[in-house]
Amino acid sequence: MSPIRVLLADDRTLVRAGLVMLLDAEDDLDVVGEAADGAEAIEAARQLRPDVVLMDLKMPRVDGIEATRLLTGETFVTDPDRLVRVLVLTTFGDDELVYSALRAGASGFLLKDAAPRDLISAVRAVAAGDGWLDPGITRSLLTEFANRPQPWASGTHAFDVLTPREREVLVLVAYGMSNSEVAGWLGLGEATVKTHLARVLMKTNLRDRSQAIAAAYQSGLVAPGSQPPPSPCRP
Repeated sequence: MSPIRVLLADDRTLVRAGLVMLLDAEDDLDVVGEAADGAEAIEAARQLRPDVVLMDLKMPRVDGIEATRLLTGETFVTDPDRLVRVLVLTTFGDDELVYSALRAGASGFLLKDAAPRDLISAVRAVAAGDGWLDPGITRSLLTEFANRPQPWASGTHAFDVLTPREREVLVLVAYGMSNSEVAGWLGLGEATVKTHLARVLMKTNLRDRSQAIAAAYQSGLVAPGSQPPPSPCRP
């Protein structure tokens, strides 16, 4: 199996140097490039096609949030199974930035004082299509989300933040399909489906797959008794 290709985006040279030493020591991780700001990260990602971008949020020119939005957009890659997955590096006091990056499409968040083993685990998890939330920010996020209204239950357009593909995956999941079934239905890899679903949960503040299914029905995105849309991969 090929190593996980990692691109580092941080405006501090010493931080990047430390990350290179840590990640390149793992046989299944390969740091393929570095960027000092969001603009460089976008250009490097176009050329190097990383699996995971380890993204700082506060950088000059283009910040990490805007870079994340562009990197995870459906027009950034031509191969739907070669998504760019973003793992954000953040500090404890950046809650609002965390919420913004969630909606921009980040697959995970890690505090900069996390243990090295946690960083390595987070990179592997995000590369596999899973989400990752550092325990240090999970409580803060859950508290904030609990105090916010549930837009999917109040008639507002909570799913407008999703891309067409993310909405498509959510609908199929709401019809009871497993990740492998959704992958076969859409002609995608299973890890790609997992990434889309992880982004759905992150962007909409939904806790898990079950809550996402409930929200899809409560919002009217999926009607009870209806049938899944036709598969583009089946005659």
